[in-house]
Amino acid sequence: MELAIGTEIRDEYLSWEVEAGARKLVEQIMLIKPGENVAISADTSSDMRVVRATAGAAMAAGANPVVVLHPTQTEGYQEPPAPVAGAVAQADVWIEFAVGLIFLSNAYLRAIENGARYICLTGMDAQMLVNTIYRVDIHKLIAMGNRLKDMVMATDKVEIYSPAGTELTAFNRGRKARQSGKLADTPGEPVMLGGQVSWCPLEETISGRLVFDGALYPPTDLGALREPVSLTLVEGKITKVEGGREAMRFEKWLKGFNDPNMYRLAHYSMGFNPGVTKVTGRIVEDERVFGCIEMGIGSQGPQIMGKTWKAAAHTDGIVLNPTIVFDGETIEEEGRYIHPDLVEACRGLGVEGY
Repeated sequence: MELAIGTEIRDEYLSWEVEAGARKLVEQIMLIKPGENVAISADTSSDMRVVRATAGAAMAAGANPVVVLHPTQTEGYQEPPAPVAGAVAQADVWIEFAVGLIFLSNAYLRAIENGARYICLTGMDAQMLVNTIYRVDIHKLIAMGNRLKDMVMATDKVEIYSPAGTELTAFNRGRKARQSGKLADTPGEPVMLGGQVSWCPLEETISGRLVFDGALYPPTDLGALREPVSLTLVEGKITKVEGGREAMRFEKWLKGFNDPNMYRLAHYSMGFNPGVTKVTGRIVEDERVFGCIEMGIGSQGPQIMGKTWKAAAHTDGIVLNPTIVFDGETIEEEGRYIHPDLVEACRGLGVEGY
């Protein structure tokens, strides 16, 4: 069962599935071991059913869970209250559920430097936990991601098109790719929800038109888009923003930082979590709409393995139903994978229509 609109708030809704999903998150993804200190950060907008279930699963695994609850911050990526920063800095494992997330803040950087195994699950509610973790074969998902990663790294010319008007060309020139949804097996390495492969082509080769028609967040008053936001890119930098009211809002947000690095395209990310079939407004989920491509703008972290730079903030936009062409070969056509290896992976995951 899945609700058509909104989130069911009853505690008993999918309660057993939520508990099983939390156990899978703790044991199979975060690889939490007995005696480890686990910080679970949430804010007053978080779904506490997910928070409680995760804390219980960590406790059952023999770890020492601590739930850190803080007020919801109106913008993401801001510094948290000092006690929150102190807690996550001492954690072996940090699971973030806060809607006003503190990912990429100085507190986050200190936790990573101290060796925390971190996962960003901002805004995860009961339905999202069940759909994207409990009901997904994590190992088959990782296998598909590894195949996509290998294909990216074997490619030079990357072309992205979409029905909304995206026409973007870039060259990888040997750039590496990473599967951000891997298992949390390395101290100090952040991981993300399964179903995403990320990289950045050589920045100065990225040119064309990029049209977000799925979601865009932040600014926090956008999220699921009602109308497309069109960007012109020249040598990896935004030179024009076009569209309606939401495009105007986005342009104003970018200008407000007075930071030229906020206009730089930071990464490409292919989304392929079979539990995400539509945009919800929760950006971590939206980035993994099955078959989408997501683009990051603003700061570029070292995990992308590009040039790496700091910016005042970071934002992510979703392109739905893309056609993706690697070195002249179409691997995905209007949101449907057509490369034989990827079709086989989709069938293994039980994706409808394959």
